[in-house]
Amino acid sequence: MASKAELACVYSALILVDDDVAVTGEKISTILKAAGVDVEPYWPGLFAKALEGVNVRDLITNIGSGVGAAPAPGGAPAAASAAAPSSEPAKEEKKEEEPEESDDDMGFG
Repeated sequence: MASKAELACVYSALILVDDDVAVTGEKISTILKAAGVDVEPYWPGLFAKALEGVNVRDLITNIGSGVGAAPAPGGAPAAASAAAPSSEPAKEEKKEEEPEESDDDMGFG
């Protein structure tokens, strides 16, 4: 769980980003002093250094866009073939399936 100092620095950085102000250790310290939050002196500089060169606004707006956005592999062709009824009888697959490995083959036996 994040400490009070970490959370205070995160909120201060978000305030600065929201106001379109550059995130620096001095500005984070100023916000923390105005809020009456006492933190170790290294925290503001640490957060400013971590956010250096990072577009925080893009980070916030793109949360979740990369995870789970792609459809499951093989889902669309199976759905398309099931949705489109065929007038021909289903042909048997001539392809041989690979035999499944037993537990003994994997060393679990």
